[in-house]
Amino acid sequence: MSDNVHKGGCACGKVRFEARGEPYRVGVCHCLTCRKAHGAPFGFFAVFPTEAVTVEGDVLLFESSEKGRRYACPSCGAPVYSSYGRPDEIYLYPGSFDETGLWQPQYELWTIRREPWLPEFPSVVRRYDKERPQWKRTESE
Repeated sequence: MSDNVHKGGCACGKVRFEARGEPYRVGVCHCLTCRKAHGAPFGFFAVFPTEAVTVEGDVLLFESSEKGRRYACPSCGAPVYSSYGRPDEIYLYPGSFDETGLWQPQYELWTIRREPWLPEFPSVVRRYDKERPQWKRTESE
């Protein structure tokens, strides 16, 4: 794990987090739940090892699917992080970090719901019509 520490938090600052090292993978999701949860045409996330992330402050839990758990600040409502049934992974949102330009998306999910006006992301190397196939995590994810 790298020595990099990236800090971020919600819009009002009552929830803060730190992520150590670099994410396993970075993606964009166009599914209806991500679109509605973020109020945007897509969700953008960086997946970190759970043990590399610390979160301080109270959060609200929204069970968005059978395995999906989304956590938001109870004061400002900003999404803070999520998880999807893998205890070794936590999803943080690059827009919630204090620094900009940390990562670019490597893949897109649910492209069948992608806005037609949205330009292609040049860094995306994989696109999936719906969910990403589950496979053992590798360096190339």
